[in-house]
Amino acid sequence: MTAIRALLLCSCLGLLLPPRPGGGQPFLRLRPSPSDNLPVKDIVEHPDPEYDPKEQDLDERTLRKKLGSHFDPGFMAVAVPGPANASGAEAAAGRGRAALPAELRRLELGPPQGPRLKVGKKARRKVLQWLWAYTYCPVLYTWKDLGVRFWPRYIKEGNCFAEKSCSLPEGMFCKPVKSVTKTFLRWHCQGWSSQKYCTWIPVQYPLISECKCSC
Repeated sequence: MTAIRALLLCSCLGLLLPPRPGGGQPFLRLRPSPSDNLPVKDIVEHPDPEYDPKEQDLDERTLRKKLGSHFDPGFMAVAVPGPANASGAEAAAGRGRAALPAELRRLELGPPQGPRLKVGKKARRKVLQWLWAYTYCPVLYTWKDLGVRFWPRYIKEGNCFAEKSCSLPEGMFCKPVKSVTKTFLRWHCQGWSSQKYCTWIPVQYPLISECKCSC
C-alpha cells in the first residue's frame, strides 16, 4: 500500500510566563502549526484561583452565543459526558471488521518480482481481511477535561490504537496522519491585581482525525 504523508496540525504550547507588574496572566497560547506531536499534552495552568472565571462569567447562553457556529456537540461538552468510544480491547476485537480500503482491495497477491498469485475469490477475501485485521488503525476517542478556564471544558480527544504492532512482521505502529481543529473559548486575563481585565478569547485545539499503520 502506498504510504501517505500528511501534515499534522498541533498546538505550540506557550510557556507559563511568570507574573510581572503591568503584565498579563500566565496563559496557554494555542496556535496550530505543523507537527507530529498529537494528541496535545496536558495543559499546565497557573494554580492561583484568581485567574479562574467567576460564576457570572460562565453563563452558558452567553458563551454559546460568543462561540457561535464553532460549538460542536460531537466533540465538546459543557457537562461531564459519558463514555466516548470503545476500549482498547474492543477496538482490537473490531480490527478487520471495518470495510476494506480501496488500496487494499486492489492489492495483488504474490511476490513483488514474480507472477501474480492465483487464488479463488473466497480465499483472496480471507487473506485481505486477515491483512486488514493487522493494519487497521482506529481512532480511539476519550473525553478530556480541559479545566474551568476553557469553555466548553470537555473535549473528545482522539488517540491512535498503539497497544500492539499493526504489521507482519512486527515493527510498525498506528500513528496519526490527519487532524482537525476545533475552536474553544479560553479565559484570559491581562493587567495585574486591581487593574486586571479578564475575558473569553477564541483558541484552536487540534485533534487527531485519522491514524494509519506506519514506521
